[in-house]
Amino acid sequence: MPVPVRRYLDHAATGWPKPTVVIDAWRHAAVDGGASAGRGAYRSALEATAIRERARAAVAGLLGAAPQRVVLTSGATVALNMALHGLLQPGDHVIATAADHNATLRPLEWLRSRGVIDLSIVPCDGAGRVDPRAVRLAWRPATRLVACGWVSNVTGVRQDVAGLAEVVRGHEGLLLLDAAQAAGLEALAGETALADIMAGPGHKWLQGPAGTGWLWLREGLEPDPLVQGGTGSGSDCLDMPAALVERLEAGSPDVPALAGLTAGIGWLGHHGREQVAAHVRGLAATCAAALADLPGVRVLAPTDAAAPIVSFTVEGYDPAEVAAILEQVAGVEVRAGFHCAALIHRHLGTRAGGTVRASFGPFNGPADAAAVVAAVAALTGAGATPVAFPESDSPQPRPPWQM
Repeated sequence: MPVPVRRYLDHAATGWPKPTVVIDAWRHAAVDGGASAGRGAYRSALEATAIRERARAAVAGLLGAAPQRVVLTSGATVALNMALHGLLQPGDHVIATAADHNATLRPLEWLRSRGVIDLSIVPCDGAGRVDPRAVRLAWRPATRLVACGWVSNVTGVRQDVAGLAEVVRGHEGLLLLDAAQAAGLEALAGETALADIMAGPGHKWLQGPAGTGWLWLREGLEPDPLVQGGTGSGSDCLDMPAALVERLEAGSPDVPALAGLTAGIGWLGHHGREQVAAHVRGLAATCAAALADLPGVRVLAPTDAAAPIVSFTVEGYDPAEVAAILEQVAGVEVRAGFHCAALIHRHLGTRAGGTVRASFGPFNGPADAAAVVAAVAALTGAGATPVAFPESDSPQPRPPWQM
């Protein structure tokens, strides 16, 4: 039996393949550089420092923020932990949502279980949407912070950030946005006017390598450091530096990864975030619509989804079985299960085994959507090829970055 073509559809976890410019930037920094950022005044060390600061400036540009308010991290999980552990104080009450990722929920549960904070979880609907009115009803005198995933990593639905911000501002609290599934797809700058804290990864829709992420905090928020250690500055003092970036960025950064992140953001800017987002959303919408027509298939992908995520279940099959079959017969790589989102599935009705999640990236095409639908159709008995998406007949032309 011939080995099927590999079709990677797990971009909500991490983007692959990376644009060539990202690989080139990473390789140049790793092979021709090699020094640590902020750890010397010789030529290669200064270049490493410059690479770090170019990455900071690139993220700040996306946010429309001052670079000195952007902390570079190894990922969104670390960034969220920095904010939550660094800002919350004993007795604080926090409101999170059932649609949130475990990168937010687990640190909050850790603090709650140890008696540091009180925690309320507001529900979401069957698509993963959170009603800001539920946040208003959950507010207490001790409420300090509302944490919310901007876009669900299970259904791709976009939350009402403006509505949440209105509630939080009315009570003089803080709004933390997890932008893991929004950065690279949504316009970030507008939301920094609404949020107080935002965290995101570089390795998903921003096209950067793994090991990159960022934390933005508005002026006036100065969290305690999650990690203490060397920063390359003030080395004759045992206290952590006062400046936000130096205080929170202890340790040596992954300079090649940061070079790749800058290149990924540059690639996205060159081709246009709106154009890339339209391409991936179009593929997801096409796939979701075709799957919804199959008997026994339940699709949990709202038509207005912000992220190109198609979550679905197939009657009579565990999601893990479907994912395994998709890879075996069609070379399709998707994720199955609960997707690091512990609470949303009780509201989606998928607590038994979660969902199958296909998520599309800029280098996917109509043939990838067709492969998913054909394989699932065969499972349901609807036929091997219920719908075709040949490249030449697709209403969505091949984007220029695939030429």
